[in-house]
Amino acid sequence: MFGSGEPRAADFTRVTIVAGGPLLVEGPVEVTLPDGTVRRSERPVVALCACRRSRRYPFCDTSHRRRRAPRPDSVPAGERAAGEGSLGEGSAAGGGRADAAGQG
Repeated sequence: MFGSGEPRAADFTRVTIVAGGPLLVEGPVEVTLPDGTVRRSERPVVALCACRRSRRYPFCDTSHRRRRAPRPDSVPAGERAAGEGSLGEGSAAGGGRADAAGQG
């Protein structure tokens, strides 16, 4: 394995990012938390919390399903989806619709 050149597919751990959900990691895993605590799981696939709302952190307990989506005006400009402008939701130049009340 070591010193044999290119790594083989079996040498890699597969991590799948679930949009709006957890990180799925092929297990077993050992997770070291910032305070030094080590959490282990022997499961073949482990869901790691990405929303930080889990009561079983660092493992996912599906708390992300109850999470409300952030309002478009509360998302920092650098984190907006491609195509969204920085002028605001109601601005046509910002990628949104102009308010009917603001016209005419």
